[in-house]
Amino acid sequence: MDIFIQQILNGFVLGSIYALIALGYTMVYGIMGLINFAHGEVVMMGAMVTITVVTSLMGAGLGLPGPALVLIGLLIAIPACALLGFTIERVAYRPLRNAPRLAPLITAIGLSIVLQQVAILIWGRNYIPFPPILSHDTIEIFGASITMLQVIIIVLCLAIMAGLLIMVEKTKLGRAMRATSQNPGVASLMGVNVNTIISSTFMLGSALGAIAGVMVATNYDQAHYYMGFLIGLKAFTAAVLGGIGNLGGAVAGGILLGIIESLGAGYIGTLTGGFLGSHYQDIFAFMVLILVLIFRPSGLLGEKMADRA
Repeated sequence: MDIFIQQILNGFVLGSIYALIALGYTMVYGIMGLINFAHGEVVMMGAMVTITVVTSLMGAGLGLPGPALVLIGLLIAIPACALLGFTIERVAYRPLRNAPRLAPLITAIGLSIVLQQVAILIWGRNYIPFPPILSHDTIEIFGASITMLQVIIIVLCLAIMAGLLIMVEKTKLGRAMRATSQNPGVASLMGVNVNTIISSTFMLGSALGAIAGVMVATNYDQAHYYMGFLIGLKAFTAAVLGGIGNLGGAVAGGILLGIIESLGAGYIGTLTGGFLGSHYQDIFAFMVLILVLIFRPSGLLGEKMADRA
């Protein structure tokens, strides 16, 4: 029973981060019908920028506490990634808005590779350790353990996701985003600046990606130029599982995928006699993706994807 609760807690931490990243995928897809495969690299950039800022501040000898250093790094990483998202949309995707659907898809994959190479040029190929400035003290919950940092990650993710859902439902920007998602042409006739809304969506999704990147780096105490690829694919799987284009579906899909992956990693080794151990936990995400695409391609909460790429 302790192991089961432990895996649920682990899955909830992992799933919260997946959900935060999946929101970036589903927002862009919902408004443009585009799968932005470069989003994982934006997550990686957020982590890298934060580590660089934190390391620089520590080197300056300001004597700031660890949480303050991370907060400053995050406050710099968020606008940096938002600017990166704006640039990606403006330079790479906007010229292809009316192109065949395969063109922006290939461009997204190319952008992902370009951003990885840029990260190699700046930070190198090796793992970058996150400075040991945050406490990893654990607390016990029904025999399972979780760190205070992981509790903060869960609470922060849920708060951000709730704030985003309220923003989309209640604010003028959210209404404009929903109108653009429904029909960009009609939204334009109603006075919505479609280009501005699309750019804002990219910037917002990238800002969420930056926060997720910092969470990943602090939770695993490291970052790497390739970290965005796998976590990006898993978050995309979460978005598909929940119903890509549906914000609530992205949240549900992310948390569900994290729990499935964690339970699979914790129990599948025993069930298969050690043939598939915890080292194979990554396959569960893609097994879920395959099963969803076969049996329910619209996802748990999504609508049918008739004409979307």
